[in-house]
Amino acid sequence: MACHGWKQFLFLGRQNPFARDWRSRKGSPSLGWKRCCHWSAGRSVDPEVRAFLEENTEVTSSGNLTPEIRLRLLTPRCRFWHEKLDLWPYGDPFWAIYWPGGQALSRYILDNPCVVKGRSVLDLGSGCGATAIAAVMSGASQVLANDIDPIAGMAMILNCELNHLNPFPITIKNIINSEVGNWDLIFLGDMFYDEQLADDLHHWLRKCIRVRQTKVLIGDPGRHEFLRHRIHSQLHKVVEYSLPESTRQENNGLTSSIVWSYQPSDSFKSC
Repeated sequence: MACHGWKQFLFLGRQNPFARDWRSRKGSPSLGWKRCCHWSAGRSVDPEVRAFLEENTEVTSSGNLTPEIRLRLLTPRCRFWHEKLDLWPYGDPFWAIYWPGGQALSRYILDNPCVVKGRSVLDLGSGCGATAIAAVMSGASQVLANDIDPIAGMAMILNCELNHLNPFPITIKNIINSEVGNWDLIFLGDMFYDEQLADDLHHWLRKCIRVRQTKVLIGDPGRHEFLRHRIHSQLHKVVEYSLPESTRQENNGLTSSIVWSYQPSDSFKSC
């Protein structure tokens, strides 16, 4: 499967098996951390996984909205971009793509550090960890990254190292519909790609706001599943970013990405 096949599978795949994993509380296969649900900030990366990721991803800070952040990503210059999909030895590498919603959230945080400074942050569906990294760079007091794929958790640690940061805590259990945590802020990008998952998110985020007065920011480039969901009528547009050309090409021509506030009134203003 050549490069466009990889990207097309990942883009479409978010609407199928990955969404089912979130709903069924199942993650992707891993090595030594298969049974672990929460990793402390000092957790190290399995040497075999580290070697594989370092060999088969590219360190880049270009072609996206946040050149301040260096990330290990799957790019057209990587071997597996051109290989058959089933040769990738772990779960589908959704984390290895810097999706447009996450780019917008990370850009907004870096431009407006007062949004997170001194606050506790949950980065839901963290993927490569860029939004969590942006929150740490901008002075958040506590950051918890959440992704159901253990390999994503390992990649986040490598990305922290690239940006000279101590790794933040990571949880790989599905926390949607779980007990509400004491977070000041929840960020989630590119998560509304499946109707049932969107319904679960809507219900749980509303509970977080009601019980803990948590502030919620959502990043999305305007995918159909997001625009048609009933949560959209309860959002306030915070900022819209024009996507770089390379990101547009990799995302079926989407041209911009928006940060939305899911609040009764919009309390997120620029610093």
